[in-house]
Amino acid sequence: MLRVCFVCLGNICRSPTAEAVMRHLVREAGLADRVTLDSAGTGDWHLGEPPDRRAAAAARRRGLELDHRAQLFRGDDFARFDLVVAMDGSNLSNLEAMAPTPAARDKLRLLRSFEPGAAPGAEVPDPYYGGPGGFDEVLDICEAACRGLLDHLRGQLEA
Repeated sequence: MLRVCFVCLGNICRSPTAEAVMRHLVREAGLADRVTLDSAGTGDWHLGEPPDRRAAAAARRRGLELDHRAQLFRGDDFARFDLVVAMDGSNLSNLEAMAPTPAARDKLRLLRSFEPGAAPGAEVPDPYYGGPGGFDEVLDICEAACRGLLDHLRGQLEA
């Protein structure tokens, strides 16, 4: 079993979107019994809240459901996950600072590092303060990057 956690700032837009996209891809690939997915945030101001309504609406238009409540990623969560996937460099830095060991730090990756053709250090932009088109852009990015992540996980499962 591989355990993956997607992490953004408030855990109401990008990380639950990535989780939902990846859950869909994992089910399609027949790997739902071998891959566990979750998402969390590095900031605590949205704890317990449902996903942003704009993110949820954009996902629904693509047949995806965001059925998550915002939660905080904590240092001891590194023990629960094999891979911790940050949406941007700021959250990656926050996660690096809370990693309790070098082995925990080795579990960290940017989501777009799995996207074929993405520039090194490419980020998933935060759509929270923008218009509705930003949520569709995030879905497009998550779909491309999560396909690459699925290939990576398949390799891990076969190893």
